[in-house]
Amino acid sequence: MALKLANIQCELREVRLSNKPEHMLKVSPKGTVPILIFEDEVIDESIDIINWVLDNSNIFKDNINSKQIKLTENIITTFDNKFKHHLDRYKYSVRYENADEEFHRSECLKILKDIENKICDGCWFFGDKLNKVDISILPFIRQYRIANPDWFDSQQGILRVQKLLGNFLDSKLLNDVMYKYEEWKISDEPIYFPIIE
Repeated sequence: MALKLANIQCELREVRLSNKPEHMLKVSPKGTVPILIFEDEVIDESIDIINWVLDNSNIFKDNINSKQIKLTENIITTFDNKFKHHLDRYKYSVRYENADEEFHRSECLKILKDIENKICDGCWFFGDKLNKVDISILPFIRQYRIANPDWFDSQQGILRVQKLLGNFLDSKLLNDVMYKYEEWKISDEPIYFPIIE
């Protein structure tokens, strides 16, 4: 999403994590996605890719104040560490020995309840303008909902979170970046993302 917003184009290679290409594992042995590869650098964490984009293109210039910037960083840290940990063990509990699905779902919900009253009126977290916090945490919340949409939608304590996620799911930005690409093969012609409009 950050690359799309900044109109920074790159070659895209769609991979299946059940069939990781040798080249991918060579440049990033941990074998997770996304990976942004430069001639002299590899960035293999989503938040680091977002930060790289923001260092090179200030797409959210003057959207939020210093207090909101600090809150953004605290929320993103919580999601990258605690929320993601519990989300994986909730959504993929069979992959983790002795994972208690309901406990991990509950821990994620606590985090969502904690941010509930920090969400401003408007389409996005801090109002009417999209910001770093939105593109950093909403994909995680989307995954959390996917695990059990009816349960998520029935939670009365996170109405602002649900509305925020709804705006995200309906957004042109998400629809533009969620295009389904064919799995990359070494013989393929290059495909570029995003399409510059």
